[in-house]
Amino acid sequence: MKTLAALVFPGFQTLDLFGPLEVLGDHDPGEVDIKIVAESAEPVASYHGLRLSVDHTIAERRDYDLILIPGGDSAPLEPLNDGINSWIIETSAKAEYVLAVCTGTVLLATTGLLDGRRATTNKKDFTATIPYGPNVHWIPQARWVKDGKFFTSSGVSAGIDMSLAVMAKLFGDKAADEIAIGIEHDWHRDSNWDPFAKLAGLV
Repeated sequence: MKTLAALVFPGFQTLDLFGPLEVLGDHDPGEVDIKIVAESAEPVASYHGLRLSVDHTIAERRDYDLILIPGGDSAPLEPLNDGINSWIIETSAKAEYVLAVCTGTVLLATTGLLDGRRATTNKKDFTATIPYGPNVHWIPQARWVKDGKFFTSSGVSAGIDMSLAVMAKLFGDKAADEIAIGIEHDWHRDSNWDPFAKLAGLV
């Protein structure tokens, strides 16, 4: 069984979280144990007002196999929080894979964990996001990027494609294909090309 910590904060993007969780939790029941982690034990509201119960706080130091960091309009504010920064650094050290969706890459980039690595992020907010990681090798045209244990994706729905790639790494291509079919998702398998990069004028 794999353990997964999904880090949430006020204003997180709903699909950034639940799209990947649908994929990551959809192999075999109980195969991936998902826990919601936040700064406090109080319910956390998404950008759309959905309130989510919290399983563990960042003060509870636990080890996880997978870390998921969604984006959101407030994501650029979260790096100011030393508690969240230190939690990401400490838990990432022992994790098998660390996933950041959309502007969730801001939280990763500001810790320094992506320094010298390749990464991508939301295309619409690309130019506003990359200053948070001046030492990151940003890939504007990528749908998602894997560099070592770190997976980063473009905006929102790209997190689903990235998560399918993670499931393929963990459980094999057949398992990932079955998940994509089960959720009736047309898996964008080419990680190197995101059509929204052109629409955003990045390529």
